[in-house]
Amino acid sequence: MEKILTKQEIEALLAAVFEGKIEPDKELAKAEATVQSYDLFSSESKGNIPNLDIIYDSFIRYQRGTLSNRLGRIVEIKKVGAASFKFDDFLHTMPSPVAMAVYKADPLKGAALIAFDSTLVFTIVDCILGGTGSSVVPTVGNRMFTSIELRLVQKIVMDVLADLEKAWAPIYATKMGFLRMEMNPRLVNIVPPEYQVVTMEMEIQIEEIIGKMIFAVPLTTIDPVREKLKNGAQVDMMAIDPQWSFRLSKELLEAPLDLSVEVGGAIISMDELLNLTPGDTIMLDTPCNSDLVVKVGGVSKFMSAPGLRHGNKAAQITTIIGKGREQ
Repeated sequence: MEKILTKQEIEALLAAVFEGKIEPDKELAKAEATVQSYDLFSSESKGNIPNLDIIYDSFIRYQRGTLSNRLGRIVEIKKVGAASFKFDDFLHTMPSPVAMAVYKADPLKGAALIAFDSTLVFTIVDCILGGTGSSVVPTVGNRMFTSIELRLVQKIVMDVLADLEKAWAPIYATKMGFLRMEMNPRLVNIVPPEYQVVTMEMEIQIEEIIGKMIFAVPLTTIDPVREKLKNGAQVDMMAIDPQWSFRLSKELLEAPLDLSVEVGGAIISMDELLNLTPGDTIMLDTPCNSDLVVKVGGVSKFMSAPGLRHGNKAAQITTIIGKGREQ
């Protein structure tokens, strides 16, 4: 209820106005609502989270190597773009069929999901089961995935969550926990339909096949770390690129090595060395029936038994030096 001024208060107010102690224009301006600017083109007004792409960049570095090692294929991953949707609208953009993995990022509240299109699912299954992974993946009547196919994709999901956890670590320590796999978008109710989710779409290229993987995280899940993301984070840009590590390992396996078999040795005096002539015999300190040392790059690595194979001198490995393991 508004306060009603008394007669004495009204007279005092009028007197203050006439004397110039109160300026009506300024007092009215204070009572008016202030105008706040709102940038419709800013990333936050669209629902996007500043610097969230830094986390996904870090994730791509990890996942590129992890997926390459898992499938035994060279894998390339790139971001297509981020977007914000109402959750119900996002589900309507999902292809059919689609494999969706629901997960939780403790201690953040709520759940999030990762979606794999059919091309990516069939290519992953083909590679894991020993196929070439380079042929065009057929889509027969948009059939649903089998339980075996979903089980194989779940292995990839676990790798994805492990790399996602490492990517989040510099910003906010989380523990990614797998919840379930789904094929029907109507059964994925991580938030109410009208809630906003932030998505990131990525292209996964395996040999000649390109599939899509989409991350969807509710805004309510990210809210507790919004300020940390906005202020930026000290992301370790010097982290080793897993793709580089994978290629280096492959090249190292093909590097040539200098291998030699040491028959034996002897100690002689300088006088004996100077008097050596063709036909002289040097007595070695190694018995004729003892194992010989095999050196790799000048370092003793194995013990071996001398012999012949296909008319050539040969050495059969008997022991690994330092491990004492018989072969």
